[in-house]
Amino acid sequence: MIRVGVLASGSGSNLQAIVDAARDGRIDATVAVVICNVPGARALERARVAGIPTELLPSKGVPDRDAYDREVVARLRAHRVDLVCLAGWMRIVTPAFLEAFAPSPASHGCPRVMNVHPALLPSFPGLHAQRQALDYGVRFTGCTVHFVDSGTDTGPVIVQAAVPVLPGDDEPALSARILVEEHRVYPLAVQWFAEGRLALDGRRVSLRDAAAPMMDGVLNPSQDR
Repeated sequence: MIRVGVLASGSGSNLQAIVDAARDGRIDATVAVVICNVPGARALERARVAGIPTELLPSKGVPDRDAYDREVVARLRAHRVDLVCLAGWMRIVTPAFLEAFAPSPASHGCPRVMNVHPALLPSFPGLHAQRQALDYGVRFTGCTVHFVDSGTDTGPVIVQAAVPVLPGDDEPALSARILVEEHRVYPLAVQWFAEGRLALDGRRVSLRDAAAPMMDGVLNPSQDR
C-alpha cells in the first residue's frame, strides 16, 4: 500500500477519481494528504468530505518559487508520501521539487511525480489543450498520464487514451469526454506504480506483464474496407 500526496488547484475531479479508486479497493494506495494553493478551491472540500488531511499553501504573490516548493516538499514528507499526483496543479514544479521525489529503489527506478494532461502528448501541451485540438482540426485527441520532468508536459508517457473529435464539438463537450478518460486512466497509472510494474528506460515507460497491444489501426472518419 503506497501513500499518495495530491496537489490540486481547482475542482479536483481527478483527485476524486483517485480517492474513489482507493476507497473501492481498485488501487493499492491511500491518499495521505491533499495540498492546495488556491483558497476556496473545491478540491479542499472534496478532501475534507473524504476525511483526508489538507494543507492550504496559497501561492498567489509568492515570488520565490524554490522556497514555495521546498515548503510543499516539507508538507509532503511530513505525511510520508511515496508518490505525488498533480491533479490540476496550476504551477510548474521546480527542479528542487523533482529532486526530492527522484527515482528510488522503492519506485523501481521511476520518478515519483505524475501528472494527467488533456491531450495526446506531445501534441497540445500547456493550457487550453482541448481548444488547441479543436483549432488545429485533429480527428482524435485524448489524455495522457506522464511522469513529470522540468518541462511543460514533456515527461515520459505512462498511458494514453484517445477520444474522437466529433462534428459540432465545442470546448466544453470535448473536455467532458476527455475527462471521463482521465478519471479512468489516472487511477490505473497509480495502481501500476503501486504494483511496481512500471519501468523507465530513457524516455520509454514499459509495463511489466502487459498483454500484447492490438495492432489494428483506427480511422476517423471511418472508412468502409
